Amino acid sequence: MSIRTDLALESAQRVSLTGNLGGVSQERRSYASAELDVTEITVETDKAQQLLGKPKGRYITVESRSGAFSSYSDKFTERVGALAGELAALHEIPDRVLVAGLGNRNITPDSLGPRTAARIFATRHIKMLAKDLDTEDMREVSVLTTGVMAQTGIESSEAVKAVCDRVKPQLVIVVDALACSQLSHLGTTVQLCDTGISPGSGVENARRELSQSTLGAPCIAVGVPTVADAQALADAADSEDFARDFPGLIVTPKSIDDLIWRTSLMIAAAINKALHPSLTQEEIDSLIL
Repeated sequence: MSIRTDLALESAQRVSLTGNLGGVSQERRSYASAELDVTEITVETDKAQQLLGKPKGRYITVESRSGAFSSYSDKFTERVGALAGELAALHEIPDRVLVAGLGNRNITPDSLGPRTAARIFATRHIKMLAKDLDTEDMREVSVLTTGVMAQTGIESSEAVKAVCDRVKPQLVIVVDALACSQLSHLGTTVQLCDTGISPGSGVENARRELSQSTLGAPCIAVGVPTVADAQALADAADSEDFARDFPGLIVTPKSIDDLIWRTSLMIAAAINKALHPSLTQEEIDSLIL
């Protein structure tokens, strides 16, 4: 049975167990005050891209040292700052940005995207209409929630591309829930990458990718693993029968409501901080409807 995962870190670990993983570089760093460890993987060659099943580019995995993000942490501010810094380092933040939340708000494990998008400070309308305000230092930010094709009949990539054609963003930031294959990563990691995303690929329901080639603008993807493959449970329990008896099963943690709530707040705050560094979190909170 193939292991389903959206995490480049897991793909690299799995391939490295079977041989030399050439064309891939790794760098590790940490944020002691935020209790976060970071692994940056760069897929550099076509061969490595084929082996990992991940497009060439940079993949940053941010892991909590203190358990799942579903639990309260007094390191929220530090973690927001760390994620904002990683986001800004992944790609220079331009003047016009589109933030797109993917997923189904009515299905909790898949609702990270729309719940994050609801907390992003949109400014395009302010810059267009508030002529009496000084918005010189304010980036032009648009926000979109796509829903899923079963609800709308429209591919997420089609919806985002249509908006891109209209608002002409210089960068697209896509937020979506991810799947992992190692239970230790479930709800404890955030992945950022500059290669875009294929929604649903980790649960074998891949839709058309969102990337620079399809959208016409650089695309950063941000996500948190909210489900895991049943094969991971079988490996952890040393049970071959489990995966055979429950093919296609994916699992989500009991604390999924808290996980989505806390991670959507954290990711939204990090994106807002990266896009509007001159504003405090309190100021941004007061401006979001």
